[in-house]
Amino acid sequence: MRIAILDDYQNVALELADWASLNADIQVFTEHIADHDELVRRLAGFDVVVAMRERTPFPASLLARLPDLRLLVTTGQRNAAIDLDAAREHDVVVCGTGYLPHPTVELTWALILAAHRRLPVELAAMRDGGWQTTLGTSLRGATLGVFGLGRLGSQVARVGQAFGMRTVAWSRNLTAQRAAEHDVTAVSKDELLATSDVLTVHLVLSDRTRGLLGAAELAAMKDTALLVNTSRGPIVDTAALIDALRGGIIGAAALDVYDEEPLPADHPLRTLPNAVLTPHIGFVTRDVYEVFYRDAVADIAAFQAGAPVRVLTS
Repeated sequence: MRIAILDDYQNVALELADWASLNADIQVFTEHIADHDELVRRLAGFDVVVAMRERTPFPASLLARLPDLRLLVTTGQRNAAIDLDAAREHDVVVCGTGYLPHPTVELTWALILAAHRRLPVELAAMRDGGWQTTLGTSLRGATLGVFGLGRLGSQVARVGQAFGMRTVAWSRNLTAQRAAEHDVTAVSKDELLATSDVLTVHLVLSDRTRGLLGAAELAAMKDTALLVNTSRGPIVDTAALIDALRGGIIGAAALDVYDEEPLPADHPLRTLPNAVLTPHIGFVTRDVYEVFYRDAVADIAAFQAGAPVRVLTS
């Protein structure tokens, strides 16, 4: 069996799980391969591909060009970048892995604190010999707005409450009772936008949420507000966000996710002084990767034994 491990940017996959137990030919690709022709050439002859989240999409057009592929393992419990219907048509089994939500919660708060206390500017100033160049903003008494009060959003809200913040939330199916279970107030989308000092996004990307925050929504926010996105880039209209940041329509943005990843070196977001940016590292921690790769090995072993586990069907 030949196994390809894609997008292992840190080159850590082989040290985090017992790959030798599979008795297979394993190749690790540490650089992202965006071009489909090149990807098809590289993956020729591989029976198994291990994909890291949505870094490399597998649409129908790509799956049709990988006749040797029999098993596609995605890290995590879902992957919107894999066409599951096409995989079934080409007799490719798709399996997932376990996941840990808390690192993304932690990074969300790292971004919020970095933006409110102007840490990028102060860290750079300290490197350059400076001292106290900005004025930060406290969180106590401010309003934390949560787009999506699910497993991640509810944990983010709990931390905000520990900071003494008022917590409000909105999603299409959120009820007052469900919000109250987390000591959060359910509000309308309009109220969420108008009252949040920090607005943090924790929604699954779908046709309903793509572009959910566009120019009109950003214009409805406070001109001092911080928008945080550690969910998926396309939930926020990037062009509208850039205009809002440049025009002072909102105060700042803290982002870990983008429409295009890796984010191009010349992308305008990189030039904005009121944007705090990290390279989609919300889930990039050792404990998460250990779960990902340990379960990937188990998925492959089960497939070898003729009894696939964690098979994704929808």
